[in-house]
Amino acid sequence: MTGSSHAAEKSAHAEQKATMPSQRDQDVLWDLEERFWSSGAESAKTTTAKDAVMILPYPPGIFQGDQIWNLTREKSGWRTVAMTERRVTRRGGIAILTYRVSAEKPGVAIYFALCASTYLHDMDRWLRLSHQQTVAV
Repeated sequence: MTGSSHAAEKSAHAEQKATMPSQRDQDVLWDLEERFWSSGAESAKTTTAKDAVMILPYPPGIFQGDQIWNLTREKSGWRTVAMTERRVTRRGGIAILTYRVSAEKPGVAIYFALCASTYLHDMDRWLRLSHQQTVAV
């Protein structure tokens, strides 16, 4: 790479600074994320990219595509969900949400986790590309 092409690449990266999504986009994204937890697997599937990736702590693993929905069918539909320490950043058509969650449903201990979801703004809608959870206490 020549000095001038390296400088041009650095300049292009500098122009892609992270920005805060509009309040409307933030509201839409957080609503999607809450419904991801509380509305069941079928609802979450409609707002998730077909080849999305999820990293889940139990059963532990990296899941993609239909593997996600086979696994999460009985693990979704939390009765209450509280998201704190919310952060969102946007770079172009990509938004990343990070937060701490506590969720509960009948017969299951309250679940605490640190989470991150990545969304792509495509054709006037947000689609989840990835979701990751790390158990927290």
